[in-house]
Amino acid sequence: MAKIVQSTARAVVAYVVDPVARFLLRIGVSPDAVTIAGTVGVLFGSYLGAQGHLFWATVIVTACALTDVLDGTMARIRGGSSKFGALLDSSMDRIADGAVFGAVAYYLATEGNPYGGVVAALISLVFGQVVSYVKARAQSLGLNADVGIAERLERLLIVGAGGLLGAAGLEWGLPAALWVLAVLSVITAFQRLLHARRTEPKAPAE
Repeated sequence: MAKIVQSTARAVVAYVVDPVARFLLRIGVSPDAVTIAGTVGVLFGSYLGAQGHLFWATVIVTACALTDVLDGTMARIRGGSSKFGALLDSSMDRIADGAVFGAVAYYLATEGNPYGGVVAALISLVFGQVVSYVKARAQSLGLNADVGIAERLERLLIVGAGGLLGAAGLEWGLPAALWVLAVLSVITAFQRLLHARRTEPKAPAE
């Protein structure tokens, strides 16, 4: 799944994101400003979702989540991301993810928790954070955990699809998407742990 989405993302970057990134840099907008603006947009979309406006919430959150690609492209064109820029980007991602899944859990709770959707949302939230943490912690230890069938972009696309199904009046749509996401997030977390374990250098024989 990840390879398919990544291939699509590369095509989007080539035809859409690159020109936009160059334009923003030309008028003096920084990658960090785009990162923060995207997070603010996700927070607003999450608020709408918590109030039950699933269609517009999905549209706004998806559009703002694409800034995660845009700010990275801007940094690449400018010559590489700064260490603070990378830290800011990761921090804003965690805030945005928490807002999205917190809003979904709140909305489903107000609807009577159909199909156990609140539980699925909380599992997705927790393991989504674990997926990101394992990769970051592995890198800090000199290990590699850059694998997984459900990375951040895939997770947002899945919950977005569920939001659109819910907006279309299909009560089962959002909980079903969340359960799929919960399972994939758990699998991805353990995929990364196992991959990191395999990349640990062997201790020299005595």
